[in-house]
Parts: sequence; structure tokens; C-alpha cells
Amino acid sequence: MKVLFVCSGNSENFNIIPFIKAQGDSLEALGVQVEYYPVIGKGLIGYLKAGLKLRQYLKTRSFDLIHAHFSLSGWAAVIGAGNTPVVLSLMGDDAQGNYIGVNKIEFKSRLFMLSTKLIQPFVDVIISKSVNLEKHVYLKRKSIVIPNGINTRIFTPRMDVRKQDVGFSPDKQQVLFLGNRSRIGKNFSLAQQAVGRLNSSQVELVNPFPLRHGDIPRYLNAADVLVLPSFMEGSPNVVKEAMACNCPIVATDVGDVKWLLGDTEGCYITSFDPTDFAEKIKAALSFSREKGRTNGAKRIEELGLDSATVAQRVLEVYQKVISNDKGSMVYRTDLREEVAK
Repeated sequence: MKVLFVCSGNSENFNIIPFIKAQGDSLEALGVQVEYYPVIGKGLIGYLKAGLKLRQYLKTRSFDLIHAHFSLSGWAAVIGAGNTPVVLSLMGDDAQGNYIGVNKIEFKSRLFMLSTKLIQPFVDVIISKSVNLEKHVYLKRKSIVIPNGINTRIFTPRMDVRKQDVGFSPDKQQVLFLGNRSRIGKNFSLAQQAVGRLNSSQVELVNPFPLRHGDIPRYLNAADVLVLPSFMEGSPNVVKEAMACNCPIVATDVGDVKWLLGDTEGCYITSFDPTDFAEKIKAALSFSREKGRTNGAKRIEELGLDSATVAQRVLEVYQKVISNDKGSMVYRTDLREEVAK
């Protein structure tokens, strides 16, 4: 099977976004030939132009299927695909908008939400990374929920990682924020306020952004707690990565985070209130001091969120699309019911 990934190429050095590349790698391990078509362009017009270029590109190349990541890439794929089937992955703000406050969506991102609605009749299957994203898919017959998987050979508990190895002070506890603090939706100020309320010289908030993706496991193994104060998420990879490293977590109730954490001891759901956030961080730091690490890696295994298992699910979708058997795109472990519990 030969699959073309259509995705943004606008990141630094035109690299493929790490979690998209990771999914491609996991599919290749199953024997799928994956090639990448990075879209260089901004906004809807840029992606529409990219679709015309893709059409020319496909005149000399043949693929069994195109998998587009994010709805704008989906438009490029639809325009360029011809008779090649298209699978679209919805990742987050393309479906639900860019949140800039509690229940507050940036106005211009509503155009991308509209784009996500309009594209649905033109693709064969829509993969949502979480149940809350699937709510924005109205063509349910085309819909399936499959979160991104985590490479548990890379994101794994490591007792040999010391705080000094990543530049942390061994005499303090580190609260790790891995997002881009300049992105309003990541809500870094809430983490700042919460840590400030602890009023402790022995606790420091660290934000080593940007990091190479390959360096993240060491930071997660060295930190005392990961915080995710976001206003909204889909299925945040960093939470799954932290769990796979057995790192304690404090996160707002966004996306599928509550389902991901389950009842894992040392992991806490918080409101957007700074005092509540501070109390949950305090509890997580206490857990870190007294018990060390969580059992999050076991939870990831139980949920089947390792990259190999997720790749098999995606491959099954591909096979159904190619064989034109899309009548029952139901997530085999009935994720919708599981999340609702």
C-alpha cells in the first residue's frame, strides 16, 4: 500500500510536524509506503494553490490513498486527488476553533471551522483525534475517532535521567510547561499564577520551549510535574507522552484529558481558577516527593495508545477505504462509550 501524507510544511526548516512524522513511521513499520507532500503556504488561498500544484505532482505519481492532516491540508488534497481516495484527520483548532479564553474562540478561526464543515462531503473518511473533535463532524457515516499514538520505546520511564542532565536544579522541584508561552490558547499565565500562589523558593516553573521532539522524554523524566493549563485541546500528545514517562500531571479538563488520566494516582484535573490549579500542583508535587512516579505508562498500554496499536487501527481504515467498504467506521474498542464513562 502506498500512501501520501499531505500536511503543513510551514514549520521551522520546513520539517514535517513530529507527531505526523511519528504516525508515518509507525505505518511504515507495518509495511505501508508513506511519502510526504508538505504544503508551503498560508491561509485558505495558499492551500488551494497547493492543491493545484498537487494535481500536477500526481500526474507522474500514483498512490492508493491520500491522508491529509488538518482541514486546510484536506482542501489541498481534495483539489489535487483526482480519483484517489482522501482520508482527513482533524487535529484540534481546525474543528473547534482557536480558544483565546474560557469558552472564547478567536473570531478569524471560525472561518477554519467553517472550512472543516464544508470539506466533509468531499473526503472519504474523517478521523477525529478525540470525541470532542468528532462533535464537529456532521457526516457521522464517515467518522471515526482515533487519537495519536505514542512511541513507548522513546517515551518510557527512565530512572537514569537526573535533573542536572536537562539543566534543572537538583535542590528544587520543577513544574514543567512544554508549550509555546506566546500562544494565548496554551494559557501560560495560569501556570504562572498558580506557581506564584505556592510562594515557595523550592518550586520553579520551567518552560524550555522550543525543544527538539527527541529531547522531550528526558525533560518529562526529570520534571516533578507536567502542567497543561490550555483553554482547549483535542487529544494533547504531551499528556500522553508524560503519562508514558510516568510523570505526574496537572491539567485543565480539555479535550480527552479526563479520559486519558482516568484514575491514575498523581494526575489531577483542575479548573481554570489559579487557586485550584495551585492546590492541584501542590498535591502533585507532594506525590512526587513521597511516591516518585505515577503508573501512567500502564494506563497508556491499557488504552491501546502505543503507536503500533494506533497504526494498526489507521491501517484498517485505509484498507476499508481502498476496498470501498466504509459502511461501519466504528472504533473497535468503542471509544465513544469509554470516554463518556
